[in-house]
Amino acid sequence: MILLTLPIIAALTGWITNYIAIKMLFHPREKVKVLFLEIQGIFPKRQKILAERLGAIVANELFSVQDIKQAIQAPERHDEINEVISQKIDHFLDTKLVEAMPMFAMFLNDELKAQIKTTLMLEIQQMLPEMISIFVQKIETEVDVEKIVYDKVVAFSSDKLEEILYSIMSKEFRFIEILGGVLGFIIGLIQIALLQL
Repeated sequence: MILLTLPIIAALTGWITNYIAIKMLFHPREKVKVLFLEIQGIFPKRQKILAERLGAIVANELFSVQDIKQAIQAPERHDEINEVISQKIDHFLDTKLVEAMPMFAMFLNDELKAQIKTTLMLEIQQMLPEMISIFVQKIETEVDVEKIVYDKVVAFSSDKLEEILYSIMSKEFRFIEILGGVLGFIIGLIQIALLQL
């Protein structure tokens, strides 16, 4: 009967060991001195290194200022901008100009509106590439994706970091705990087999 408890004890030991190991990824949050050892959770201890690596990966592999630049300067984006500008000019000529200058509205027929709109659209279309270029240059000089990611990750509280990682890897953590129990149970069965020899 005592032999039969070996697999159960080994399974419990394996599960508890893995459960504690996963918890120790995040706890203790601050350094704790136990005799000559300093103990701290791996993620709180290495949060800055994680932030640096994550920042570098995001900036170099996932999302960069060059991606923003290409998206803004894409020809289809210019068409979208022109469409929005055209709608805004129509609204301005039909509503705002009439409200601001009622006397001028008396002389504003459809032909004159069309001429004003055409002139404004041509002027804006000539200015647009330069304006976009200035905007893109400003983004290139002022937006540092790597630093933004680093600052955000470093600013996370340990609770927030744990919450994020658990939301991503909760199934994997649970699998590791169960695997510890299963392996422990198998080891217990092997021990029984060896004792029977």
